[in-house]
Amino acid sequence: MKLSRPARRATLVVHVAASAGWLGLTLGLLALGITATTTASAVTVEASVRAMKLFADWLLLPLAFLTLVSGLVLSLGTPWGLARHRWVYIKFWLTLATITATLFALRPGVGAAVTAVSAGGPLPDAGDVLFGPIVSLSAYLFMTVISVLKPWGLTRRGRRLREQKSAGRKSAGQKSVRQKSRGQKISAPARKPVDAERASQTA
Repeated sequence: MKLSRPARRATLVVHVAASAGWLGLTLGLLALGITATTTASAVTVEASVRAMKLFADWLLLPLAFLTLVSGLVLSLGTPWGLARHRWVYIKFWLTLATITATLFALRPGVGAAVTAVSAGGPLPDAGDVLFGPIVSLSAYLFMTVISVLKPWGLTRRGRRLREQKSAGRKSAGQKSVRQKSRGQKISAPARKPVDAERASQTA
């Protein structure tokens, strides 16, 4: 699959916008989590964890899946590929791991905090509202860095594909050279009778 230029640009815009929104949402969750764990006001704690639950339930997962899908389309529809370059491969698995952590750690932790606070009790565990955003933010920042720097070179599959491509170019070049040389050998004798005829007319 190869994307056309307009499709590639549109997908890139969607991917960058979704990634930036995911990063900004995680920063907001971390700010709310810090507020909930440091304030002495029960009203502020409840408002913070309720806002975190709203973000986690309605915004976090859609942006995460949009980032994953648009990244897959870009990798499979461009020469970068999904498993040709190490940074693309690592970014893909980090995205999957972060989405999994959001589903099974961050959202349940925030839900437990909301349940406890809504019942009139204190925040049960600061890790419920801090650990998930901290880990997610670290992963997003790392993925942003490797997206810009593109380190580590090709994977084993990428090197094999590059070698196959270069070998195919060499064989195609050698074939064109042989065809050109054969054409010259065939066309050279065809000019001799004409030259002989012109010589006889001149004489």
